[in-house]
Formats: sequence, C-alpha cells, structure tokens
Amino acid sequence: MRAQLLERQAPAEERPLELREVPRPEPGPGQVLLRIAACGVCHTDLHIVEGDLPLHKRPIVPGHEIVGRVEAVGPGVAGVSPGARVGVAWLHHACGACRFCRSGRENLCENALFTGWDVDGGYAEYAVAAADFVYPLPGGFPDERAAPLLCAGIVGYRALKLAIRGKGPGRLGLYGFGASAHIAIQIARHLGWEVYVFTRSPQNKALARELGAAWVGEAHDRPPAPLDAAVIYAPAGWIVLEALRSLDKGGRLSLAGIHMTPIPALPYRLLYHEREVVSVANATREDARELLRFAAEIPIATEVKTFPLDAANDVLIKLKARKVRGAAVLVV
Repeated sequence: MRAQLLERQAPAEERPLELREVPRPEPGPGQVLLRIAACGVCHTDLHIVEGDLPLHKRPIVPGHEIVGRVEAVGPGVAGVSPGARVGVAWLHHACGACRFCRSGRENLCENALFTGWDVDGGYAEYAVAAADFVYPLPGGFPDERAAPLLCAGIVGYRALKLAIRGKGPGRLGLYGFGASAHIAIQIARHLGWEVYVFTRSPQNKALARELGAAWVGEAHDRPPAPLDAAVIYAPAGWIVLEALRSLDKGGRLSLAGIHMTPIPALPYRLLYHEREVVSVANATREDARELLRFAAEIPIATEVKTFPLDAANDVLIKLKARKVRGAAVLVV
C-alpha cells in the first residue's frame, strides 16, 4: 500500500514526508483494518512533522481524522462488521484501568496511545484501529466532509464545552478560525451563543461572517462587549493575554491546542475577578459521540479543501501559512 512516512522531523517547507510502498497492516485482537477514503490534515500533524512534539514512533504515518470502510476484523471484535463506514480520531486507545480512566477521564489516560503519533495514522491507503475506538458516522456527510469532524470537531467541541460549562448563552469569543472554530461556531450558535471571531486571515474572516459571527476582528482588537467565555484555537501564547483583556468578570478561557508558544508574563489583574483559564487535553469517546450527534442534528456544514495523498507536504505548507479556508482533507 502507499503511505506517507515521516522519518525525520523538519520544517514543512523541507517536505519531510516520503510517499512509499509499505506492507499492508493486519488487524490483531480487538482491532479492525480500514480501507481509508479520506483523512483530514490537522495542526497537530504539523506539530509532529516539524518537531514541536517529540516523535513517539519512527517512522510514523501521520493523520488522525480518518474516514474509511472496515475491510477486516481481528479476533474478539464484536459490534463492528466489514463494510461499515467508521471514523477514527486522535485517541487510539485508553487503558480503562488507570485512575483517570476509572473516573471517566480517559482523555487523561496514563497509558493512552494516539493515532498518527504512537501508531500509524491515516496518510495511507490502509490503517488498523482499536475496534472500541471507532465511530459510526452520520449519513449526509460525504467522506471528505466527515473527516474534519474526527479531531477538529471533537477536540474543538471539548474546548467549547469546557469554556461554556455552567454558563447560560452569552457572548463567546473564538480566537483563530480554522478547522476547529468553523465547526465550533455552528454548535455555539445552535446553543444560543452570540459569537465574536478573532482572526487575521481575510478568507477566514469571510467564512466567519458567512457562518453567523456577530462581530469579526483580530486578536489585538477589543470586541463590542466583554466576553462571557472564549476559546483559543490558535497555537499562539501571546493571544492568552489578549483574550483575558476581553473576558468579563467570572469568564472562562479554554486553550484548545496540544502545543502553544510560550505565554508572556501574566499580570494578575487580567485574572482577577474570578476569571479562569483551562487547558484542553485530547478528548473522550463520549465527546466524540456528542459531537457526532450535533453534526447530524444541526446539521454541521464542514468547509473543506481536498487534495490527493501525494500532496501531503504541500498541504502542510499551506496549513502553516494559513492558506486553507476551513479544513484540508487528503482524499486517498
């Protein structure tokens, strides 16, 4: 099978992914083999490729927003049949036994494995996945439009959920408006929130307005009214201070990324009046199921730009330069 392999981490401009012929994997106990139809390209992939995150496996096939059909099942698999269309997300496996798993926080599992980081992911024609961690996908979503739901959607939804938890509809700020935020705005508006978007990209400003943003500006700008909650989707630490300056008393800010540049010195006055900052780590299977229910109910419209598998390096360069409107997807 064909797969994009990462042997060494390097800037995306050096085109570090290599398209090779490799043996097709076989499903082991509790696993399924997927014939991949599409795989979204996520900022986490860029962090792995460029070295912001350490390599856990060498070589590694990146990609963790996988849509495919079950080709075969391994021993002990129940409830997943060949031919089923399923999605695979960032969390490949959680142990179910550690203190976090036992308390319903498998996103913090001490023995977790992650798709495209610890195990080979979706920049390939086939992949294996843990049968207990694949998701039936709602109808009405072509493969390429379903792919961004599997990480941009799921982790973006968890970040939104943590920001607005315990709060009634109010004013929400979204900092950065790429794959995650363009899904999150649709959920937030569905729940009755007024959404203010902060982004530098002219094309993403236009997309935010199309999706119903009440106001669009840039991170240094102050919104028309203080925010009750906010999410930072951009991996830029300096935005934390700007978001706190726009956050009302008692407001909550969630940080959605797995990686962020250093946060500058934080004056206490920006946190005072019971403002909160919370980081987001991975997501649970329940987050995934909730997001997919919203996707079908609203329904969520994903904005995608498709590329062939052999263009993976080009896509990462475009993503780094913020030249993708919505989400980028490799069609395998």
